[in-house]
Amino acid sequence: MLAYKKVFSDLFSEVRKVVVGQDEVVEQIMVSILGGGNALLEGYPGLAKTLTVRTLARVMDLRFSRIQHTPDLMPSDITGTYVIEDHGGQREFKFHPGPIFANIVLADEINRATPKTQSALLEAMQEKQVTVGNTTYKLDRPFFVLATQNPIEQEGVYPLPEAQSDRFLLKIRATYPSYDDELEVVNKYAYADSEKHLSVVMTKKHLLSLQELTRQVPIATDLKQEVVKMVTSTRNKKDIIEYGASPRASIGLVVAAKARALVNGRNHVSTEDIVAMAYPVLRHRIILNFEAERKGMTTDDAVKLLVEKMKK
Repeated sequence: MLAYKKVFSDLFSEVRKVVVGQDEVVEQIMVSILGGGNALLEGYPGLAKTLTVRTLARVMDLRFSRIQHTPDLMPSDITGTYVIEDHGGQREFKFHPGPIFANIVLADEINRATPKTQSALLEAMQEKQVTVGNTTYKLDRPFFVLATQNPIEQEGVYPLPEAQSDRFLLKIRATYPSYDDELEVVNKYAYADSEKHLSVVMTKKHLLSLQELTRQVPIATDLKQEVVKMVTSTRNKKDIIEYGASPRASIGLVVAAKARALVNGRNHVSTEDIVAMAYPVLRHRIILNFEAERKGMTTDDAVKLLVEKMKK
């Protein structure tokens, strides 16, 4: 497993050539990719969300596409459409693939698109395929959707329904960089805007094998039981939680913990992995009740209570 730790260490070093101060975000995106899931990235403007995803695609030599979501975006703008083409006097319909046909798809500001357009991503996210008309097209593996949303602009947006949020393995929070990191950003980008040379650290074939290896990382029975206890307790803690997490959260937390262990070069899941991944796995899967919201609690506060109970 130490060999894998060096691979990920080299990958993070390449990303840091371009992205400064977002190490935790990069690690969690990699966890989501290794787990074969999708991620929802929430953060204020200017925190290098798009840059981070594009940079990861470059160092892994993956096809990248970006979809800017707007209220007038149509499902066919994402999936593609049939176009009439003339060939030697004969007209025929030919399918023109949309931007969803990539390895890493950045769905920028997903909550600005209408629910109909948002749902166009669901089949791709869950089934790794796209259906247009009567034809189903398989997407190239690996396939990963990273959707971003802005937490401060809530006018004129269409919040993701809870059932759709549940399709994301992780909800990642991007925070402001520290003073030293921001100073490095200024020194890096305020004087020159040259394209950084990045080395390819991981190929598509290598990534697919790592996704298979992630599922094989061992986890102790007592840790699995703790995960299920934590998730099921979200459905019973009615004093603060109105609606708890689904069984998909139990699966997601175990898979995410396995992926984090692999990224850190360990051959088994530890309690630390479960604690670290509980927040991004659960924060978008629980809904607080009115009393908890009135007290100013956040979903992360609720997850913290569950984690502290597990540690005892």
